[in-house]
Amino acid sequence: MLGDVVGTLACPHCGADLAAADHTLRCAAGHSFDVAKQGYVNLLTGTGSVGTADTAAMVAARVDFLGAGHYDPIGDALAAASAGAVPGALVDVGAGTGHHLAHVLDTLPERHGLALDISKYALRRAARAHPRMGAAVCDAWRPLPVRTGAAARVLNVFAPRNPPELHRILAAEGTLLVAAPTTGHLAELVPALGLLQVDPDKQERIDAKLAPWFTVRERHTHTFTMALDHTAIATVVAMGPSAWHTDPGRLRSTIAELANPLAVTASVTVSAYDPVRRLPNP
Repeated sequence: MLGDVVGTLACPHCGADLAAADHTLRCAAGHSFDVAKQGYVNLLTGTGSVGTADTAAMVAARVDFLGAGHYDPIGDALAAASAGAVPGALVDVGAGTGHHLAHVLDTLPERHGLALDISKYALRRAARAHPRMGAAVCDAWRPLPVRTGAAARVLNVFAPRNPPELHRILAAEGTLLVAAPTTGHLAELVPALGLLQVDPDKQERIDAKLAPWFTVRERHTHTFTMALDHTAIATVVAMGPSAWHTDPGRLRSTIAELANPLAVTASVTVSAYDPVRRLPNP
C-alpha cells in the first residue's frame, strides 16, 4: 500500500527523497522510518501540536458515520473537482480515516493518494482504506513530508491549513480543494445540543489566510438533507470538535428528546484554489 506513494514522500528531517527497503523508509542522509504493521509510516518529528489528534473514540465514530454514506455528496463534489488533474499524487492533508480520499480515488483509477494526519488511530484506518492509498503521520503545522510540487491535487476537508506548505507541495498547475462547513451545517443540531457554531466569517477568513499563496478559481456550496436516527446523531457529534465540549450524559438525554429519525442539514462549501506563481530563488 505504501509502495505506491513512497515517491511522493520526503524526509521530515532533511527534505531528501525517501526510498523503501523491507519495512523501512530511508533517505540518503541515513534517516530511517519504520513502517507500522498496520501499513502507515510515522514521519512526525517531535511531539506534534498539543490536543489536535483525533482520539480512538473519535475515529471509531467517524468510521461509523462516514461508512453509512451520510457525507457521500461531499466526496462526490471532491471527486468531480479532481477530474482532469495534472500528473501527480492526490494528497489529503488532515485526511483522518482517508474516507474522502478513497472516494475520490474510486473515480480516478490511474491515480494514487497519500493521506496525512497527526492521529495514528485515524491512519491505521487510512492505510487500509484504498489499495492505491498510502498513509503517513505528520503535523500539518510543520513542514509536510512531501516532495515539492509532487501533488496534483491537495485535499483539505474540515482540517487545518498551513498555506506555505500546501503551496510548496502542490504542482504549479495543480489545485487545492478546501471543504469547509457553512453556518447552515448541522443547523438542526447546533442549538438543540449546544454544539460549536460555525463562524459566519469562516470562508472569508480561509480566503484571507490563503491569499498570499492561492487565488480562488471556483466555489460551490453543497447543501443536502440527512435522515439521522439517534445513534447517527450521537455519532456525528462524537466524531467532530464538539466531542471535546459536550457532556456525554447530558448529550444522551437531549438526543432522546429529538425526533427519531431527524432531518438534518449538511451544508459544505468546496473551493478550488490555484497556486500563486512561485518566484525564482534569488
